[in-house]
Amino acid sequence: MNSWHERDVRVIWHPCTQMKDHEIYPPIVIQKGKGVWLYDTSGKKYLDAISSWWVNIFGHTRGEIVKAISHHAKKLEHVIFSHFSHIPAIKLAERIVEKAPPGLRKVFFSDNGSTAIEVALKMSFQYHQQQGQNQKKLFVKLKDAYHGETIGALSTSDLDLYKKIFHPLLFPTLTVEGPDCFRCPYQQHRETCQAECFEKMEKTILSSHNQIAAVIIEPLVQAAAGMKIYPPLYLKKLRKITETYNIHLIADEVAVGFGRTGTFFACEQAEISPDFLCLSKGITGGFLPLGLTLTTEDIYQAFYAEYEKQKAFMHSHSYTGNPLACAAALATLDLFEKTQALRVNKEKAFFLSNKVASSGLLDLPMVGEYRQVGMIGAIELVADKKTKKPFPWQQRTGYQIYRKALELGLLLRPLGDVLYFMPPYVISPKEIEFMVDKSIEAMEKFFFS
Repeated sequence: MNSWHERDVRVIWHPCTQMKDHEIYPPIVIQKGKGVWLYDTSGKKYLDAISSWWVNIFGHTRGEIVKAISHHAKKLEHVIFSHFSHIPAIKLAERIVEKAPPGLRKVFFSDNGSTAIEVALKMSFQYHQQQGQNQKKLFVKLKDAYHGETIGALSTSDLDLYKKIFHPLLFPTLTVEGPDCFRCPYQQHRETCQAECFEKMEKTILSSHNQIAAVIIEPLVQAAAGMKIYPPLYLKKLRKITETYNIHLIADEVAVGFGRTGTFFACEQAEISPDFLCLSKGITGGFLPLGLTLTTEDIYQAFYAEYEKQKAFMHSHSYTGNPLACAAALATLDLFEKTQALRVNKEKAFFLSNKVASSGLLDLPMVGEYRQVGMIGAIELVADKKTKKPFPWQQRTGYQIYRKALELGLLLRPLGDVLYFMPPYVISPKEIEFMVDKSIEAMEKFFFS
């Protein structure tokens, strides 16, 4: 019988992968997971430093979530969510609203992060149309933004790696130069600046506010852009000006929600309430796909009318509000309380920061910056430390280090030439040390061997 990886490449087309790479590096077939560890079919284990694409927050095969899914699977696997409902969805919506920033009172269910974004975009557009603001059709995004890979989400993204070939299919948007704290053109520091870079967003809104339906943003961290961390003050300024000019604010917390930045939602650190809050990934603890879009009573009421007025929001997915996913999400919320995750994460984030500072990582000539917020840490690799000149993308420096790290039992999956840590919250101090030490070893093996 052929090996599992041979059988894989014969029939499977993997996401975000140049499949020709598998001629040299066959896919790693994972057989089981436990805690922060993944085990392949040969028995080798890998520390999952990226939570398997940022979804797993309480460890692989977490017993409480397994039990919740198994229990509910014996009662109800799925039911149509139009004109029908079920108890896990109701409970989940109630609990999310309790935790959400003030004013977000309504919850719309979907399947994943991209669909949660699509819902917000379409709701915002339709709201303005039904309010008689027919000219408000534009969306504003930040440079290097990433909001997903469906057409609407991709239209409001700005990473050519994902969207360049699809430009003819996408709708027009306005792109604003956003915060770039590592290469700040104002020569400021993210810890002490006054978000001077906001002037570019302000200029765009002042000149085009009559046409703008919404601004979409990833609060505090532009994740796929390379974990670009920026100060909460930028969000404060953005919320104020969008309120002034009747522009919706869409907060994409698909990656940064559920404790990743140190607070349950990243928006909390700026003390703002967006008009839409998009959630997915960690919501089910990494077990099942689920997306949520939260919005306000005001927006909800713009769709609430007699049937003949044709104001309903006609958007649906077959697995909307899946009961098993909702049961997993409820168990995940229970774990936040049971484990006091936010408090414990502060201690672990402090430990990670200290470990990096004392490890010698910052002294390596290819490390331009280490940045961290909460349980997200990022190492930006540079060809020249003084000028911050990046490596040529064709060299695939980050990818080569990723390969070295796998040999050492560490799963990193870099974003270009940015290595990052976003581990499950159950990671122990010893495992944090392993994660940092093996990252350094992988870099040294690539650059100095």
